[in-house]
Amino acid sequence: MNFEPGNLYHVYNQGNNRQKIFFSRENYLFFLKKIKTHILPHADIVAWCLMPNHFHLMIYVKDAEIEVGTEIGSTTLSRATNTNRTRTAKMQNLNKSIAILLTSYTRAINIQEKRSGSLFKPHTKAECLTKINGITPAFFGSHINVRIPEKEYPQVCFNYIHQNPVTANLVKLPEEWEFSSYADYCGIRNGKLINRARAAEFGLVYSCLQG
Repeated sequence: MNFEPGNLYHVYNQGNNRQKIFFSRENYLFFLKKIKTHILPHADIVAWCLMPNHFHLMIYVKDAEIEVGTEIGSTTLSRATNTNRTRTAKMQNLNKSIAILLTSYTRAINIQEKRSGSLFKPHTKAECLTKINGITPAFFGSHINVRIPEKEYPQVCFNYIHQNPVTANLVKLPEEWEFSSYADYCGIRNGKLINRARAAEFGLVYSCLQG
């Protein structure tokens, strides 16, 4: 995945062999905490939805690479016992942060469920919503079969993410699904994960409430 700062991305993955990835309400909340820890340093969350066997994030990338610590190096002088230590910044990109999120979550679920092996599909997908280049992405087999101007595509994806629980027949209305940002945009909940100002820049705050 090639993330470029200043762009919107739809990031998603699902359970390996479409298996469940969330087994309890606590699992959903635990995953959200990991999003805060590993994704927010890189990006603003514009929309999100966690489903029983997959997840969707719409993010605005601010920093594709961030400093996470320092590495200590050494330069040997005239005597082997005398060294000059230097510190250099240790950098981590967004791809690595996503991998750490999924790996650490998988480790916790494997312990909880007394299982082993991979929980998610090997490759997390990331579609750039602001640089489409004429390509129509697919969302788990559902295609948008018309050419959509770049300025409109983020809205289509925004609505798609929030309508996911309804499409899957989990609820009748999107606001009935607890584990999505729709409730925050509706005013039912005052969640802190989403960046409403960033969503407003793309005209996404109120339009999801239409019909």
